[in-house]
Amino acid sequence: MSRIIILFLILGLFYGPRFIQAGEGEFTKKPNVSGQFYSNDPKTLAKDIETFLDAARVEGSFGPIAMILVPHAGYVYSGAVAAYGYQAVQPFPYKTIVLIGPSHFSNIDGVAVWKEGAFETPLGTVAVDSDLAQKIIARNERFKFAPQAFAREHSLEVQIPFLQKTFKDFKIVPILMASHQFEDCQNLALALDSVIGQRNDILIVISTDLSHYHDAKTAEAMDKDSLEDVLKLRAKDLWRGNLARTKEMCGFMPATTAIIYAKLKNWTNVKLLKYAHSGHATGDFSTVVGYGAMAFYADIPRENQEGGSPMKWNSESLNQEQKKKLLWLARRSLESYVSDGKIMDVPKDDPRLLKEEGAFVTLHKNGELRGCIGRIVSDGPLSLTVRDMAIAAATEDPRFPPVKKEELPEVDLEISVLSKPRRTTNVEEITPGIHGVVIRRGMNGGVFLPQVATEFNWSREEFLTNLCAHKAGLSADCWKDPKTTIEIFTADVFSEKEFFGK
Repeated sequence: MSRIIILFLILGLFYGPRFIQAGEGEFTKKPNVSGQFYSNDPKTLAKDIETFLDAARVEGSFGPIAMILVPHAGYVYSGAVAAYGYQAVQPFPYKTIVLIGPSHFSNIDGVAVWKEGAFETPLGTVAVDSDLAQKIIARNERFKFAPQAFAREHSLEVQIPFLQKTFKDFKIVPILMASHQFEDCQNLALALDSVIGQRNDILIVISTDLSHYHDAKTAEAMDKDSLEDVLKLRAKDLWRGNLARTKEMCGFMPATTAIIYAKLKNWTNVKLLKYAHSGHATGDFSTVVGYGAMAFYADIPRENQEGGSPMKWNSESLNQEQKKKLLWLARRSLESYVSDGKIMDVPKDDPRLLKEEGAFVTLHKNGELRGCIGRIVSDGPLSLTVRDMAIAAATEDPRFPPVKKEELPEVDLEISVLSKPRRTTNVEEITPGIHGVVIRRGMNGGVFLPQVATEFNWSREEFLTNLCAHKAGLSADCWKDPKTTIEIFTADVFSEKEFFGK
């Protein structure tokens, strides 16, 4: 089979956009690839999916499955592989399915979330969980309702008929990713962790194919590398490999998000359910597309895991206005104390800002660190902690002289609000850029915020080694010693530059 034919059949480049239809104040998304990637006849479509599901033999036992990864090509090529993912989750009564896939056609900047209405297939319509969708959108300014991103897209649509044959009485939240910014993966994973919390009736479906248009031997080798990154939860390796084109997943951004989310949830078990490529369906091994089905699951319920509750972000994350309030408070406190030696009163009009949470305030001047002090755990209101840490960062950081009044216009602020630290004995849990770490040994200790690893482009080992040697004053490999206490946390990080363009 020629490469051109596979392009037409698998990616469906000849299908035209299906426009959004409004009805009764809501949007119903019409199908784009019905009759091309799958049958547009309801009876035939239902029968095809049933055949795929009946043939899928999922072996082994699982704990609760939080997430699956499945392909999105035409059913004749990838349907048999996708069925393994859906067969694995059939026993679980999910009420909402979060669908995350790549945007093949729309060059959106950020993350597109469909926020209302329904999606239509030949098997009927599925309602969007608008409440959950809106909560996700509210978590970050790069998350937006962008219906144009869905106008021609198939990566999510092809999953819906499988869902309709697998579950009853469920809703969906469709999400597309197009940018290649690792921060989008981090932010989406954190947002999902926040809005899902401890709910066990939500399934995440990651939609991606693997390598494209190599001979079978090359494809199998590339796909093995990509799948190994997912199995071992190596988010940065998968992301970097795809940027360098040494690995190929059209949905590498959703897959990277899945790895980060799994680590946040402490869901460290990943199983490859099925691997195949288009050559197994067509008999042509000269140019193929790879497909995999995977499940992310726990051995035992999350609340019963050793060590207590898994790492998670605060049950009630800060919204954009609350972040602005804290930045305003930090700025005014800094100016008042540095200029006049006065400590300003803290507003008490927002109950969310009165919760007891740890926080760090970081000062930069002309792009260079100018001070950073915080409290990992606070026994007072968040707003009070931010006020005090802003002053302390300017006046008490022993690495720098106190900030002077004339410097204030050149100083910009960053605030990190911390989740409660949790002790771990497994450093594999630590994802650079996602987790902050506290190291303690005897009287010595130190902490790095999550963004430190991102700023220096450190691996996990580099992050821990530098923390031990340069912050805690311990031997560089103290993190390998069982007598060393290691605690991990996440942080909601926001800055004046982000909101005010300073």
